[in-house]
Amino acid sequence: MRHDLPIEQWRKSSYSNAQSGNCVEVAEIPGAAGIAVRDSKNLSVPPARVSRPAWAAFLSAVAQDAPPIA
Repeated sequence: MRHDLPIEQWRKSSYSNAQSGNCVEVAEIPGAAGIAVRDSKNLSVPPARVSRPAWAAFLSAVAQDAPPIA
């Protein structure tokens, strides 16, 4: 499976920083209804791909400081 989205597609999470070691980036998947999430300090691992509804639920849960429903 190809997982090399163009570099300009990836956005670094506002929670990512060098001090904590958290390096999360997200990108919209062109031509697909989904989002890719990757650990930018370990690019050898393919990004996780989630549907837009799942991503929206995750962001909503994070905003409410609650775990998302699986």
